[in-house]
Amino acid sequence: MTTMIETCRIPPPQGAAAELFLSLSFFDMMWLHFNTTRRLIFYSHTCSEAEFSNNIVPNLKHSLSLTLKHYLPVAGNLLYPLDTDASKPVFRYISVDSVSLTIAVSGLDFDELVANHARESDQFYDLLPRTPNVADEENYQIVALVSLQVTLFPGRGICIGLSNHHSLSDGRSILGFMKAWAMINKSGDDEVFVSQNGESLPFFERPIGKESSRLNGIFWDVMKKIPFQPAATHPLPTNRVRASFILRQSDIKNLKNLIFSARPNMDRVSTFVVAAAYVWTTLAKSLGPAGDEDEVFIFGADARGRRNAMFDPPLAVNYFGNCLDGRVVRVEHRKLAAEDGFVAAAVAVAGEMKAKIYDGDEFLISPENLLTEMEKYKDMRALGITGSPNLDFTEADFGWGEAEKVEFLSLDGAGYLMSLFNSRNGDLAVGMSLSKEEMEAFASMFATGLYM
Repeated sequence: MTTMIETCRIPPPQGAAAELFLSLSFFDMMWLHFNTTRRLIFYSHTCSEAEFSNNIVPNLKHSLSLTLKHYLPVAGNLLYPLDTDASKPVFRYISVDSVSLTIAVSGLDFDELVANHARESDQFYDLLPRTPNVADEENYQIVALVSLQVTLFPGRGICIGLSNHHSLSDGRSILGFMKAWAMINKSGDDEVFVSQNGESLPFFERPIGKESSRLNGIFWDVMKKIPFQPAATHPLPTNRVRASFILRQSDIKNLKNLIFSARPNMDRVSTFVVAAAYVWTTLAKSLGPAGDEDEVFIFGADARGRRNAMFDPPLAVNYFGNCLDGRVVRVEHRKLAAEDGFVAAAVAVAGEMKAKIYDGDEFLISPENLLTEMEKYKDMRALGITGSPNLDFTEADFGWGEAEKVEFLSLDGAGYLMSLFNSRNGDLAVGMSLSKEEMEAFASMFATGLYM
């Protein structure tokens, strides 16, 4: 259904820095074994194959090269040591490095792919690059950090598929790269991008805080004991279906009112808290009792620009890398499944954020505790989250307007994971990937809960 037209390598332009070596911080190390993050960004754009080949593809190649000048790590590799006692992983870019870019044309149904109803997950992997991402070098395994695919749906749209190794960067950094590429492609050069960003161009040196050296050692001692196995580019079959669920502004307002009615003394209820709590309780109720009577919700908190116990002043917002602290909320299943389970979940999530994130004296005070905490929760049913309304990939405008839809294929992994992103008209979209039976139960419960 999808034909690969070309696979090429795009290097930074002449005049870019010759090399860049970066050690991994503990922020990066915690993601070493989570491997690849996969995103698809869909654009509605009427385009013939001739226009695609003659104009759009050459422009994308040129603008990608210019973008890499400002994002050298994207063109680089992760070097993972074969002897983990002798050395540590490192990010390396040298002048011969480049990004793999695949060009394709698809006969899949564009309208079906960008719909919200349940669709077979496997078909989406046609839109991801298939280039090998692992090689060997003396003393190291070499893993490509980023690969890209641009797919045309003739007369209907374009999809940009992005795979990146999670240790390179979090969603904020990858979004910065994608928006820079889009801006440079739309303007034809990098002058607008540079002039608009000025002193806030991305910087890459790993952060040094009060406990950085100690924490880097602690995290590496744990991570090096886990066999390093880079993920397959196409982990098929997924045995999943994926769907998007819309929380309208009116829904969010009503859910907030439910919380304030039950807990009038709560001083802060964010849209994130409402969405997370509603999805968590909906999933718990639709799946039924867990093997363990407690369930957990796991989410990340960005440390950039936020007062915390480790970095003074806080890390700048233009830092490129991972900068997330993981937070875990634990609630008994019977409470989640109760009639007022949504309120219980919201109170728990909001309480964790207030105590451990909004309080700068507590935020990042002991990141190593996450290692022991995650071990405690390994046998409990867990829901994680990727994406955020504040990280809007639809804003990456390559000259074709804002994106129609974003799909996070990383949801297809083991366990339960939700995505959260902006939809049109100011609404919020929740992405889920479940078995067909689980999705039917979740969809029914999701709709019913909003209109009770």
